[in-house]
Parts: sequence; C-alpha cells; structure tokens
Amino acid sequence: MKKTTPSTLTSLSDFEIESLLDSIRNGNAIQDHTSQTAVTSKIEVVAKKIDEASRQMEEIFDVVAKTGVVPVEEIKNDIMPAIRQAAEIPHIYHLFYELKAKDEYTYRHTVCVGIISTLIGKWLGLSQGELTDLSLGATLHDIGKARVPAEILNKPGRLTNEEYQEMKRHTVYGYRLLLDIPEVSERVALIALQHHEREDGAGYPLSLQSEKIDKLAKIVAIADVYHAMSSSRVYHQAEPFHIVISQMQNDVFGKFDPSIMVVFLYRIMDSLVGRRVLLSNGEEGTILMVDPYEPLRALIKAGDSLIDLRLNRGLRISRVLNDSIVGV
Repeated sequence: MKKTTPSTLTSLSDFEIESLLDSIRNGNAIQDHTSQTAVTSKIEVVAKKIDEASRQMEEIFDVVAKTGVVPVEEIKNDIMPAIRQAAEIPHIYHLFYELKAKDEYTYRHTVCVGIISTLIGKWLGLSQGELTDLSLGATLHDIGKARVPAEILNKPGRLTNEEYQEMKRHTVYGYRLLLDIPEVSERVALIALQHHEREDGAGYPLSLQSEKIDKLAKIVAIADVYHAMSSSRVYHQAEPFHIVISQMQNDVFGKFDPSIMVVFLYRIMDSLVGRRVLLSNGEEGTILMVDPYEPLRALIKAGDSLIDLRLNRGLRISRVLNDSIVGV
C-alpha cells in the first residue's frame, strides 16, 4: 500500500521525503553499538564539560556586555571542543534529559543549541566548512542578548510591548557584534540575525520568507525552539516531550523548513528505539519502530502485546522513561 504524507508535510512530496530518509539511512546513519554503560559514562563526562562551557559562556556574555567585544578565539579553543564532543553522542534524548534538569538557562541554552544544531548539520550531511560555521553560529546565536538590559532579560513576568521590542533587537545586536570580527564568516553573523525568521515571513527582525533565510539559520531556528520548549525557565516550565515534538511537527508547514524538520523529527524519534515510554493510558512499553511519516506514531511493545499508535489515534506517548535501553 502506498504511503501518504500527513497534512503537516504537504510541502514535500512522497519522493522528496523518501529521498531525505534514504540519505539518512544509507549515507549518514549513525550505527552505534556502544553498551548502555559506556554511553552513560560518556554522557557523564560530556555533561561535566558542558557545565564548564556554560559557566564560560556566562563570563563571555559579561565581557561582551561590558566591552562590546566577542572573544572568539576563547570560544573556539575552550567551548567548541565540548560542543563537538557532545555532538558525537547519537543518544540525543538521553543527553538532554541529563542537561535540562539544571537550574541555569540562558548560557546553557547557547551551548545546547550549538550541540543540537551540530547534530542536525551532521544528519543533513553538511560540508565540514558549513558545519564549522553552523556550530560557531549556533553557539553565538543569542550573543546579542549581552546588549539587552539585565532587568528585561531576567524578568520573571510578562514583558511589556516596549520590553519585548527591545528583546527582539538581540538579533540585530548579535549580527552587528559578529559582523565586525574578521575571523568570523558572514554566515555566522547571519545566524544571529535570522534565527527568529520563519518560512512564512512571520518572524523577526526583517520578516524574511523562506528563500531569503540562510539555511544555517533555519537549522538553528529548529534547535533553538526545541531546546527552549524542553527547558524550564523563570517564566516557563519545560513542556512534556510529546508536546514538544507534536508542536514542532505541527509547525513543519509554515514556520520551519520541512526538508530540515523531517530529518530532525525522524532522527530524534529514531534515537528512542529501544527505550521505554509511558503511554497516555498508563501503560508502559518499549519503542520498537518509528514511522518516518508520523514519528510520534511509533510501534510499541507493551508486555506481550504490540500497540501500533498509527492505528490507535486516541493513544500517545506521554513521556520517555529514564531507564536503560532494553533489548527488544
């Protein structure tokens, strides 16, 4: 039986989606047979490095706020290695389960967006040059917030219209800061400027539409939203995993580039194969298979039963359980 794409993916044909997924399976798939103990140990090591990188980013933001100078060499030498190492771990959900429980947000967010963006770039098969620009630009995407008054940046309540307009200017501030640095490419600066632009022109600061937005900025936009929705802040509690993924799937047509989002959704859900999940009816089960057309509609083994969420539309994955990957 021929598969049809869900309505949220109507901007891509079946052939285009199959081509994207084939390139993942055949060209860039990560075959990881590392034991769970080794994976957990690796994540613990990387988590400590990300803790340190986040503290360094806080210091860097303070330097930028006081001097208007971005210490790019320090970032390249001290922070980018931790981001590259973290992006070598294909178990993205497990990694960010460990990281998102931290209290601090702003500086950790920049590091985590750098990691997620780098992963997406690898999944898309970017060249090494593009991947280098992507990793650096993603890590510096919010550097303009160093020029936003702290009382606005850290305000626990709703921003006034004037405060919100100032917050939105962080994209322009970041662009100007990075554009003046000789060793930083213009594409890195464009990531800072364009990561809040949207495919339908409803973003900011310039209301650009799809063809006017740099591809690297489109990648960072997805990573930025995913980590923001998954994280707790003073004015926002972390959304459950299924809500984050469902919302991002709903936003494929209109807000985000579908050719990037299809790959992101498939890979993040595929990384959960073998993990235990809690279903909305209270049952626990193990993900056996993910449908690339509807990533949340997985095949679940619950006890001696198989539950196909494509055929049980009233059921959904409520959350991923934080236990070991089990054999299936």
